[in-house]
Amino acid sequence: MTGRARKRRSAALAGAVCVGLTAVLGACGSEDPDKGTNGVGKLSAAKIEKKALSAARGADAVKLTGNVVSKGRTYELDMRLKQTGGVGEVSAKGGHTFELLRVDKALYLKADADFWARQGKGDQEPTKSDVQAAGKLEGKYVKVPDGDPAYEQLSGFTEMRVLLDGLLSLEGARETGDRGEVGGTRTVRVRAGKGSGGVLDVSLSGTPYPLRVERGGGAGTLELKDWNKDFSLSAPAKDKVVDYGKSISAAKG
Repeated sequence: MTGRARKRRSAALAGAVCVGLTAVLGACGSEDPDKGTNGVGKLSAAKIEKKALSAARGADAVKLTGNVVSKGRTYELDMRLKQTGGVGEVSAKGGHTFELLRVDKALYLKADADFWARQGKGDQEPTKSDVQAAGKLEGKYVKVPDGDPAYEQLSGFTEMRVLLDGLLSLEGARETGDRGEVGGTRTVRVRAGKGSGGVLDVSLSGTPYPLRVERGGGAGTLELKDWNKDFSLSAPAKDKVVDYGKSISAAKG
């Protein structure tokens, strides 16, 4: 084979390789990233958010975990919620952990004796009588009167619709962010205000439920799962309940 023939063959081979690589790369580049998903990733950010909120509002139950910053205080939440009530734990940063249980309109609060002894004390140490009185509440569910100022604040942690509407709200211009994953489920992100107004991870599998939310202004991050997974919810046994009647504060005073 002459030198010229060898050059022509090499050029032809190189061309064939280039064509083959171009075809392979082109095939990879054209692969649909939404293949096998529910398709919401193809929508605009506004429509993705709308579908996620609609799914959340139509759900019967959810579990949420994470932290929320409200009025300068940070709360850790681990709550299971449904339309008729909720149950779980709330921890105030630098404070105590207490259990909340709401069945329909009846709200119960369970905490240790130290929690009750320090109520209304601020930075002051509880007195001996405070400690003795609080000891009677150890392991008990205190029924919070619906007229007590604490009722509205505490019940807010158990109100599924109210809590979700507040936690899932975004502020600022919406845009579609990166794809992500929450608990093994692929998600598409909706960013508000370039991220400063909140970020919402929406499921790309099945119903487009919101699975994670980063609240704007560093006001907390929560994960949401077990959508529509029912759980038992019932009032505690009567011998485990302390009912102060109209006012907890009046009873303690």
